[in-house]
Amino acid sequence: MNLRDELALIEDASAARPTLPPWKILIADDDEDVHKVTRLALEGLAFDDRPLAFLDAYSGAETVRLLAQHPDTAIALVDVVMDTESDGLDAIEAIRSQLRNRYVRIVLRTGQPGQAPERDVVSRYDINDYKEKSELTATRLFTLIYTGLSQYRDLMALASGRAGLQTVIASSASVFEQRTPAALAATVLREFASLLSLDIGPQTTDSGGIALGGDPDDEYEILCGVGRFENAAGGRLEQFLGPHLRAALQHLGAPPSAWRMEHDWFCAVLPARGGVRWRFLLAGAGLVAPSHQLLDLFCANVRIALESVRLNQEVDRTQSELVFMLSEAIEKRSLESGNHVRRVAAYAQLLARLAGLPEEETEILRLASPLHDAGKIAIPDAILNKPGRHTPEESQIMKGHAQIGADMFGKQTLPVLKAAAIVAAQHHERWDGLGYPNRLRGEDIHIYGRITALADVFDALGSDRCYKSAWPLEQVLDLLRAERGRHFDPGLVDAFFDNLPAFLEIRTRLADP
Repeated sequence: MNLRDELALIEDASAARPTLPPWKILIADDDEDVHKVTRLALEGLAFDDRPLAFLDAYSGAETVRLLAQHPDTAIALVDVVMDTESDGLDAIEAIRSQLRNRYVRIVLRTGQPGQAPERDVVSRYDINDYKEKSELTATRLFTLIYTGLSQYRDLMALASGRAGLQTVIASSASVFEQRTPAALAATVLREFASLLSLDIGPQTTDSGGIALGGDPDDEYEILCGVGRFENAAGGRLEQFLGPHLRAALQHLGAPPSAWRMEHDWFCAVLPARGGVRWRFLLAGAGLVAPSHQLLDLFCANVRIALESVRLNQEVDRTQSELVFMLSEAIEKRSLESGNHVRRVAAYAQLLARLAGLPEEETEILRLASPLHDAGKIAIPDAILNKPGRHTPEESQIMKGHAQIGADMFGKQTLPVLKAAAIVAAQHHERWDGLGYPNRLRGEDIHIYGRITALADVFDALGSDRCYKSAWPLEQVLDLLRAERGRHFDPGLVDAFFDNLPAFLEIRTRLADP
């Protein structure tokens, strides 16, 4: 049966939950009768609906070895005298100092209290109780174990809470680093899986997670998937989920946030502004629930991160529109209209990805490349819009726009404007060193300048200008091939032609009105 079929059976509320493991009790004594009597006295004892399981050691060395193999032992009943007169005490010191096990409750038992006086032992060794064997009746042993298990349970709860809080803090930090919805959704899924101890690694075939976004009144969009659902983005829910889980996704959710966990699945809904609700579903065997407070804390942090991403998108969108407005205003001054700067931005973004630039740099170049001709704002109209060939003097003035643009942005600190300074200064440099204004050669030209040069020439040659008509596409492509390794970075030209349909799609989509 595959996961989809198994999840469909989750509606059966009578399905048994996994049984919790027994409490481990270590009996360390060289007398076999002590082991038998202890087991007999504790027979049938259960604590928090969990039975007892016994480990037997007959020497100090064996005691340490068993504790190393079973660090989740709750109580150790340790005799003082085994192989040597201090064997038990030596074992306790090794457990605390070498194994660094501070959680196991250690009860020192002795039949010869004079050899290990209680006051001396308690002050020197980290033990939790000291008992003479003669006073450990069945009733007192029962009380001792019950009290020790209660202490161990509470200690482990505190440790789990501390570890869980550290996980939430680390998970939240990872979430807040994301700037796009898809990246944020994938990170949230992975961090939820970490909190729930769910394995969603690349080799996993029976567990995974799905993130959905959209208005609850409309069809949900699968933003991304991890683990088993890695390829779910853009698909339909019924392809991956049974009716029970689809119903849970549809109905779960009361502001400000809600989550629910069942046998083999976890679902959280986190409302965002504008009526949008994000939903995160994880499914698979072996889910372990942390405390409700930790999950609530993480959900609250995710909601803040969602709002942060939304605000970042608005800032990026505003910044992008301002850049395009400025670029288009400069283009219109030179009697050039249409979508030239938007096409250059799209070509530059695609070339940057093909060149292997990180996504953050790719986005910066998308915004900076339209400003490549910003320096033209200082060029006189008579030269800028001259329909014929420039005189040598006019040509020198016209070439000055590259340095003017570099100076305009050169003292700015924003990443986009710093990139714009590079683009403005270097988009007329040539791979063979014959460009301007600084005659840079090869990889001495910044990758931003090399990319923008190719994007700008490809678009400019295919567009009408005051001094020329648009070239036919084949003629433009022939020139790019001819200038490979001369005007343009040969690697970028190869990437361009290897992905020519993608560039032509941009050319068609953003064609001039």
